[in-house]
Amino acid sequence: MTTAIALLSGGLDSCVALAQAVTHHGRLTAVLHATYGQRTAAREHQAAHAIADHYGLGTRRDVDLTWLRDMGGSSLTDTALPIPGADDDQAVPSTYVPFRNATLLAVAVAWAEVLGAGEIFCGAHAADSAYPDTQPAFFSAFNELVRQGTPAKTQIDVRAPLLHLDKAGIVRRGQELGAPLHLTWSCYERQDQPCRRCHSCHLRARGFAAAGIIDPAGAHGSHPS
Repeated sequence: MTTAIALLSGGLDSCVALAQAVTHHGRLTAVLHATYGQRTAAREHQAAHAIADHYGLGTRRDVDLTWLRDMGGSSLTDTALPIPGADDDQAVPSTYVPFRNATLLAVAVAWAEVLGAGEIFCGAHAADSAYPDTQPAFFSAFNELVRQGTPAKTQIDVRAPLLHLDKAGIVRRGQELGAPLHLTWSCYERQDQPCRRCHSCHLRARGFAAAGIIDPAGAHGSHPS
């Protein structure tokens, strides 16, 4: 039996969201990991499965969404486009993958219908993000879409428990929940070691520094803030 599904990229935010799901659902939590042609796909896959192993979660699904890469439009998937650094001031960063979160959540809802799961956990948060698909209005609209697009007897709620936290708050929440933050991977650009310059590396370093907690992920912890 499965009562919840957690989207798990292998990053810090999704790890903490999974920890929240496990707190409520234990080993009845299923894990959904997606590959969409991102630069660090192999490293994220490794991190996601290490985190799932940590919790002893056996119900897992890896989905291939590499058509998102083939369509283009994001520096996360197109190596011809530069990954923006911490000082990039674009209104919507080039790392935004067009409609990615809606696509991921649609897959999760379909799987939840099959498994009979009633909750989907997502690590999105609005405070440090300019992405349109990480904002409260998006999740309100998506939950309404789920209600309209599934049978009346189906009850599935998409939850974003970190939505109103900044990165420091997410780090603190993760520590409180005992999440295996040492297993997570945040870098957008490299798979061998963190680049220490991309927006994601910067946010991670800043979050741990603001929380007053040493990053347990080793190389990630040496990033400048």
